[in-house]
Amino acid sequence: MGMIRLQNVSKRFYLHRKRELLAQSAWRRFRGLGDAFWALDDVSFEVGVGEKVGIIGHNGAGKSTLLSIIAGVMAPTSGTVECNGRVSAMLELGTGFHPDLTGRENIHLNASLLGLRRRQVEEREPSILEFSGVESFADEPLRTYSSGMVARLGFAVAVHVEPEILVLDEVLAVGDAAFREKCEIKVAELVSGGTTLLLVSHSLPAITANCSRVIWLDGGHVKMDAPTESVVEAYHSASDLTGPKTAVSTAR
Repeated sequence: MGMIRLQNVSKRFYLHRKRELLAQSAWRRFRGLGDAFWALDDVSFEVGVGEKVGIIGHNGAGKSTLLSIIAGVMAPTSGTVECNGRVSAMLELGTGFHPDLTGRENIHLNASLLGLRRRQVEEREPSILEFSGVESFADEPLRTYSSGMVARLGFAVAVHVEPEILVLDEVLAVGDAAFREKCEIKVAELVSGGTTLLLVSHSLPAITANCSRVIWLDGGHVKMDAPTESVVEAYHSASDLTGPKTAVSTAR
């Protein structure tokens, strides 16, 4: 069962002033003080089993922070997060990988952290390598891989652990067109089998193609939560009004 429930979730970070004296800055860091920045502010929503939900918003809206909290990478400052089911998340390039381990060793490490037993990992290793296209480099250290190879391997592991909740941050933009198509087909297979999908992307076509519902974050708040077509239309309209900053293809 892959269900997600957030209730009144907020996340606060402290920003330290650049111009203060070194001793003052060190003391403030020691005390845990600074200028408060709320990346998320009182966010609540539920995602049902098998739902395909997109997360959109401009740079700094809180999208990556939200996914990190759902994936358990960071804790909220306040509120509660409930995830029922195995969560497989690909948030940043190389997350959960060690550069000094080989590709094969990283497969075993990452899949084990995601809850697979050794025999299960061994059974799926050939499929993971074939999907990622790095078979020839399986026994080379990850530090010798290109960023695209790391991204392909990370995605391959994430989708081969039979996740009940799949959390992806801009992952469908990695690799060439052929690999992106392979990713989309695999995600569709998982979703058709009941996997819950949470996808962050600046690509509205990717959101439209893969999600039936969209949550629009703005300044750490949920601005809109509705079927994909209505949210994308509203987001487009807002982008037209606010000018160049809203180009949806720019990186965060």
